[in-house]
Amino acid sequence: MRNKKNIIFLFSVGIITIIMAMIPTGFDNPSLTENVLYEKGEILETFDEGLQEISVVTIGIQKLKIKLLSGEFKDSVFVAENVLNGQKNIDKVFSKGDKALIVITLDKVSRQPLTIKAQDFYRLDIELILVAVFVLALLAFAGFTGLKAVLSFVFTALCFWKLLLPMYLNGYNPFLTGILITFVTAAAVILLVSGIGKKGFTALCGCFCGICFTGFLAFISGYFFKIPATVQDYSEALIYGGFRLDFSGIFISTVFISASGALMDVSTDIAAALDEIHQRLPELDSKELIKSGFRIARPVIGSMTTTLLFAYSGGFMFAFMAFMTKGMPFVCIFSSNYISAEFLHTMVGSLGLVLTAPLTAVVGGFVYGSKRVK
Repeated sequence: MRNKKNIIFLFSVGIITIIMAMIPTGFDNPSLTENVLYEKGEILETFDEGLQEISVVTIGIQKLKIKLLSGEFKDSVFVAENVLNGQKNIDKVFSKGDKALIVITLDKVSRQPLTIKAQDFYRLDIELILVAVFVLALLAFAGFTGLKAVLSFVFTALCFWKLLLPMYLNGYNPFLTGILITFVTAAAVILLVSGIGKKGFTALCGCFCGICFTGFLAFISGYFFKIPATVQDYSEALIYGGFRLDFSGIFISTVFISASGALMDVSTDIAAALDEIHQRLPELDSKELIKSGFRIARPVIGSMTTTLLFAYSGGFMFAFMAFMTKGMPFVCIFSSNYISAEFLHTMVGSLGLVLTAPLTAVVGGFVYGSKRVK
């Protein structure tokens, strides 16, 4: 009966995932593809005479001889331009043999190329290879559970892309929206991986409690930290694009959304451990199971909080290096907007873990130990 429920739930999530993949976001722009082609091209030759080195940046126009590898003009050879504006975070310099994303603007009448530009390196191939390796590794190691993990991964990605982001852009309350979407994705992931039963219920309760606490803590901490809403990349681009959004609320919601993955991991691990203990020793009562859950939770908390530090530290490594080269004092570094934002992410997520682990242990103790086996 339990397997039947799990199969039905698996197919239900699969159908919902397919539907979400098909529905539009509401922000599609057909004009970007109506008279514009985005094709893969190979750099045959480069002409760098138009480039200038000014201090540590390069500006100018790099001429490229390219061969198209896809689309209606496949195998055609053109001369394209690569414009460098002196912004190292977005500029790129191509070399012979590179694969590039070529943007071709067509004449509306003749459908012949008007302008040809090398927009960026073509990375879709290697990205698809990594996805394929990821899926195959999961299936090879975890079998049917790996399949459910792949489905949960795709479901979560589509929930963010098709639901969360459009709701933010349409002006919905970011805090409530973030909580709702996080609950939905957490429920789908946990029930897919842990199954519909006591183990899934235990993990779900612990995770939901942790998300609520993390959201509350993020809301309170965000008020006192007074971090500007534009601290995140591309937020100013949205403002200049005419969007009047609650950027502060969106930033706060990203704090507990970022931590929700770790909360799911902790609650699932502890629930699985308690389920295994109950299977081996069904005579243990709630008190003994809670004690066991606490003993399991302690090392999990210790390792996962450090994991969060590792995960978030990659985002501000260059910022720390820049501050260090200037010899800035400790108080200035941790009072800056960017570092304070990352500090808020790390500490709120870690505190959420500290609460999620024992709560999952308590819930699991009562779920599995409610009836003593004589």
